Amino acid sequence: MRRRLFSLTLLSLAVPGVLAMGAPVYGEPIAKKLFGRMKSPAPLSARAIGSYAKGCLAGGAMLPVSGPGWEAMKLWRNRNWGHPQLIKYLERFANDVQTKDGWPGLLIGDLAQPRGGPMISGHRSHQIGLDADIWYRPKPANPLSSKERADSWSIKLAEPYGKKVIARNWKPGYVKVLKRAASYPETARIFVHPAVKRALCEGAGSDRAWLRRVRPWWLHNYHFHVRLKCPSGTSGCVDQAPPPVGDGCGKQLAYWMKKLKAAEKYSRIKPKKPPKPRKELRMADLPQSCRAVLNAGPGAARQAVSDVSAPLPARPPSAAASPRTATPRANTDSRLPWLKRAASVPLPTRKPQ
Repeated sequence: MRRRLFSLTLLSLAVPGVLAMGAPVYGEPIAKKLFGRMKSPAPLSARAIGSYAKGCLAGGAMLPVSGPGWEAMKLWRNRNWGHPQLIKYLERFANDVQTKDGWPGLLIGDLAQPRGGPMISGHRSHQIGLDADIWYRPKPANPLSSKERADSWSIKLAEPYGKKVIARNWKPGYVKVLKRAASYPETARIFVHPAVKRALCEGAGSDRAWLRRVRPWWLHNYHFHVRLKCPSGTSGCVDQAPPPVGDGCGKQLAYWMKKLKAAEKYSRIKPKKPPKPRKELRMADLPQSCRAVLNAGPGAARQAVSDVSAPLPARPPSAAASPRTATPRANTDSRLPWLKRAASVPLPTRKPQ
């Protein structure tokens, strides 16, 4: 026990210099345990560093809790931070859907942590401050309390393996909202459930160019995920390759329908052995500049690493889901309900074998 305490003490004292030089001490620390504990942004010039699933954020800005056309949700997670360009985009988008498209406004979920980086739970992306999750549930007329922001959930537009949207939950207004989100030049991609992509293909009409940016992906049946391009003139930010040419409503969508069918069938197979746990990103896996992001500010890295053995932040009691919201909670935490029945079935982010 004394040896362990002595090692942790040495690690916490040495890490600020270690992070600056890049030399390992007792192995590289797990990145999410450092970035997940940072409560404030790095006091540096705004910069998205690395790629969407392997990077960090300098000079992050906070999305205000409430605005004329939006409400920020799940504030206890402290994930309403992003590159200033993302914050500007969301404010403009929220205003446009209200004033030009007749939508009540947006409920905005996870953006990034104050300094980006891998998250304690959930997303693999959202690391460089250019990703945002926007709920399908419209903004209510009255401002939300802190408890409502913590306890509320979005609207489910499709079943996890559904090939069509849930008719009673679908509104034609979703076509306008997603078209608006895709219309801005800084938008790189918008991720939606394959069934939502199908509904958009059917309701888009003759103006279809924007559909190219709307891409099917697993788990996006309660929200859509906006991803922006790297800000122009930024070094060290890695853009995703452009989407395939076309509106994605033909062979590409048909392929996704086959993937849904295969994944649903695969989820019923009794596993022979437990799945391999997801590999945790360590500091050595991230761009070198992310060490400076952790070091920025008085005692920032020291505080993050000295707490590396402490329990990770937990969901507050007010955010505990009731039985009615159990399924949305599982989905929001990036784990589908069927995983509880077959823990070894992989998340549907891989093609079933």
